[in-house]
Amino acid sequence: MRKSHPLRRVVLATAATVSGVVLLLSLKPSSDPASASAAGAAPSAAAAGQESPQGGTGAAGATTVTGDATQTQYGVVQVRLTVANGKITQAEAVQAPKGGTSDQKTALSVPQLNKETVAAQSANIDSVSGATYTSTGYKQSLQSALDKMKETAGATGASGSSGSSSGTSGSSGSAQAQAKTVTGQVAQTQYGPVQVRITVSGGKITKAEAVQAPKGGTSDQKTALSVPKLNQEAVAAGNANIDSVSGATYTSTGYKQSLQSALDQAGG
Repeated sequence: MRKSHPLRRVVLATAATVSGVVLLLSLKPSSDPASASAAGAAPSAAAAGQESPQGGTGAAGATTVTGDATQTQYGVVQVRLTVANGKITQAEAVQAPKGGTSDQKTALSVPQLNKETVAAQSANIDSVSGATYTSTGYKQSLQSALDKMKETAGATGASGSSGSSSGTSGSSGSAQAQAKTVTGQVAQTQYGPVQVRITVSGGKITKAEAVQAPKGGTSDQKTALSVPKLNQEAVAAGNANIDSVSGATYTSTGYKQSLQSALDQAGG
């Protein structure tokens, strides 16, 4: 066999060595400090971005005001408001008529009334068609809540004022805001006694109820029909000049007499 030339072996060995060095250099990981720094900073920046919303301050403190319960022909309606910075941010009915067809009417009307209240920022909202009694009771309780909201705001403003005169004014305002309950004299009717009790605040009737009313036989039905309506009208009118309920004339007459007696005791 022919022997390979020594010079040729040297050339081949040198070429192999150069190839190995090139291969090692290509496989060596990058040790660039700038690249390592950028890679380590990315997670920290992302974490900082996530922490920012969680660490932010919440909305300004909100207060809750609940209006008086209003008796309607189909049940009680009572409204609660959430107020922040002097504005209504939420309205809800904590009580509403229920049972039978009332469930459907309440589900239809209350969400709409809540929405209109927040939009109007007052009790000047439209009644929901098909739910007149619920709508009327809602607006009355809403107005009561609004009145309480104003009284609270006024009392807060008075307490924040300086000077002895402002303190006296705050005490006076607090006294006016206090509600009082007055019960009228018993009015005897052909079917039984009627007696009315009213709650008065700020010179207005905020609640009316019959503590006595005719009962037994057909009187139960007539009382259930007439008394809630008379209560509602007494609050709306603010006096005893209210309409009698058809079919319950005697109860209506006795109610108005007792109501007038209660108003007289309350100072008109």
